[in-house]
Amino acid sequence: MTFTGLDLAGTSDGALEIGGRPASVPLQDTDHVASHMVGYFATYVAPCHTLPGEALRGDVTKVTRFCLTLAADMFDRRTVPDDDQLGEVRESAAQWAREAVPLGTILRAYHEGLRIAFGLVTAGAKADDVGEVIVATDLMLELLEVITAAVSDAYVDEQHLVAREHQTAAQTLASALLSGRGSSALARQAGIPVADTYQVVALSVPEHADERDPRVDTHVAARRKLRRLQSALATTFRSRALALLSTKGGTLLLPLTEGVPALTPDLLGELATAAEVPLTATVITGDTDRIPESADQAHELLNLVRVAGRAPGLYEMADLAVEYQLTRGGPATRRLATLLDPLDAHTELFDTMRAYLANDMNRQLTARQLYVHPNTVDYRLRRIAQLTGIDLATSAGISQAAIALLARDLDRTVARRL
Repeated sequence: MTFTGLDLAGTSDGALEIGGRPASVPLQDTDHVASHMVGYFATYVAPCHTLPGEALRGDVTKVTRFCLTLAADMFDRRTVPDDDQLGEVRESAAQWAREAVPLGTILRAYHEGLRIAFGLVTAGAKADDVGEVIVATDLMLELLEVITAAVSDAYVDEQHLVAREHQTAAQTLASALLSGRGSSALARQAGIPVADTYQVVALSVPEHADERDPRVDTHVAARRKLRRLQSALATTFRSRALALLSTKGGTLLLPLTEGVPALTPDLLGELATAAEVPLTATVITGDTDRIPESADQAHELLNLVRVAGRAPGLYEMADLAVEYQLTRGGPATRRLATLLDPLDAHTELFDTMRAYLANDMNRQLTARQLYVHPNTVDYRLRRIAQLTGIDLATSAGISQAAIALLARDLDRTVARRL
């Protein structure tokens, strides 16, 4: 059976006494004690201007007096204050969260303040005060616990609220910029500066393994993935990324301004690691007033990446110039798309051509992938040449086949959409 000083607290009806006087007496001159404590905080707890001077003189002094009164009352009643009595502590924590005062600094101030208060209370203890000192110790530890919990909960709740407000403002501004309605007035209202130039990013986010696990709620797993990505975006881009995202992807507006890194393949890799899924992105850089057109172009490029079967990663226009030009249409593109029509009745020849090109013209690897003999691959390549005139044994034929396949896939994709 565990026995603590708090078990003794209820055995006496009077105020806790140490050194022949009530334990609360050293704390009752709240102005003097609070002034001493706040001076200590300024010197040792927040010496690097973590707390502004007016906060130390005003808010911190006020809450210090409140806590001293709380502690004195606790010693008089031998009872730890309940949650209803900690309203001022929670309100102060929420205010400091809004002012971006670090939580660690706040908690250190409370811990140091209670340590000083306990030293004052027990300074006059005598040999026969052991029992009362034990009770005082447990009461102070209990007070420290309830204050720490109240401060932490209020601080985190306020941070979540601020984050949601910022996210809503960022989404509103992103929507306005993407529709061509961005303005300085809207930016001031949102509290987010508008840059002159942006990287406009189309992002594809695949399923996480947990989303395919029958033991895990698919929607919960998807939301966790999205939250991991959003957190990484906020950290990487200093909370300046404007994002319209779902669990499958969306659009990012990344300002090209001092202090904010530009999206690079390495940074995309870090975001993918944080999200725990491979990410695919296409980026167009342009002036703010061109964001709507840039977004359309970025998403068109992202679709080309999918159609072309490219690996996850970051792509720019230069990486997809051939594919993009083929989507512009015209007689040449339509002609390219029909070059492989003679193979429509021979699906095995299509499969062989795709595998052969994907495997860098490696016959052995293609044969293993298709579960056929290498000689069968050679035979099929000759049949392709006979039916289409495209000789995959030559560099010209390889280039022609790759472009014709791409043109055909793009043409089929457009036709399905229509």
